[in-house]
Amino acid sequence: MKALFIYPLIFINTIVLSQPGDFKIDALVTPKSVEKTITVGGTDAQINGYDNQSIQYAIDAIAKTGGIVKLNPGTFELIAPVRLKSNVKLIGSGRETVLKKAKGIETRYIVDADYGELKLTVENPDGFKPGMKIQVTDKNQNSCWNVSTAYITDVVDNVIYIDDYLIRDYRSDQDGLISNASSVIEVIEAENVLISNLTADGSKDVNYRADGCNSAGIYVFKSKNITVEKVHVKDFNGEGISWQITENVTIRNCEVSGSGNIGLHPGTGSPLSIIENNDVHHNTVDGLFICWRVHHSLVKGNKFHHNGRYGICTGHKDTDVLFEANHIYHNGSDGVNLRGERESNAPHRNTFTNNIIENNGTKEGGYGFSVNSPANDLVLKGNIIRDTESGTQKAALFIYENGSMPRLEDNDIGDHKLGKIVTQTSQ
Repeated sequence: MKALFIYPLIFINTIVLSQPGDFKIDALVTPKSVEKTITVGGTDAQINGYDNQSIQYAIDAIAKTGGIVKLNPGTFELIAPVRLKSNVKLIGSGRETVLKKAKGIETRYIVDADYGELKLTVENPDGFKPGMKIQVTDKNQNSCWNVSTAYITDVVDNVIYIDDYLIRDYRSDQDGLISNASSVIEVIEAENVLISNLTADGSKDVNYRADGCNSAGIYVFKSKNITVEKVHVKDFNGEGISWQITENVTIRNCEVSGSGNIGLHPGTGSPLSIIENNDVHHNTVDGLFICWRVHHSLVKGNKFHHNGRYGICTGHKDTDVLFEANHIYHNGSDGVNLRGERESNAPHRNTFTNNIIENNGTKEGGYGFSVNSPANDLVLKGNIIRDTESGTQKAALFIYENGSMPRLEDNDIGDHKLGKIVTQTSQ
């Protein structure tokens, strides 16, 4: 006789045994694991506080197992970025959950801050405290990878100690500055992270400018499988959302507005980015600035409008990107700009399909598309390119001397002041 083994599974309905050792299962359900959740904010939460320390306690507590940090409605005051870790989901309660950056502080350092150093001697340490993140610059080294960032570990008299080595030699006599300019939320060297359903408020009017390669309203660095959805990033004195050296980053159903620089900034080698159904508007420079080596990515269903310069700007080795069904309008200069590059570094094999590009050039004049790169296999298909208002969008397509003519298929191109297609050599 065969032995009948009963496995520790949960069965629903009937188990029918036709003969010993055989069984038939009408319906089978295995137990579902429940994600661990910690709530933050208010008297009914597990952690009551409304500040970055309270959120950070929850993230650190749940990081070993992974799980959800659930933020209740209310305003959380931040003196330092909220730092996400792998396998953690940060989920708010809607736009009424506000992570708000505290007032900025800045001072000069009065002794040169050298490469590899872990302290700064400053003119005025007032307001600086352990746990804050700081930015170190001077006149000649104040952007991108020349900026040092670190967390304060201690303040003794007028000496600020930090947790990471300075990456350049900074001169105190060359406008050397230290400030608490930093992100609202950051994801650094992590994976499988979700940020959802909240507002990140950068308090731009009371904060110093933060460099976009090192900080943003939401900043992602050396990370993969990151999703940001249903988040409003507003009024950050720098870039709205910046992701650098990443894989598989998705920005979906977000609003990014009022940034002191770029709205969205993928770059420094960030393949497999998905930018979908976002509203990116009223940012000081570009709506979407695709930086170096962003490839095999999707930009779909977004609105880029009322930004200070370009709606979309792309260039250095930004290849194999599909731009589909976006609405690009009322930007200060061009709707879409392909930056000047040598052919070896040009944005090859990009396709723009079913987009509406209209009424751009509101500040200084501009074009629907401008191409300043010898980009191979650039395709414009099924787009509507038109100027229906003041004539500031001077041409549907402008080709610089260094630019290549795209392949045009089934586009609806309206009349423009200078003509539908204009080349620099023909002017």
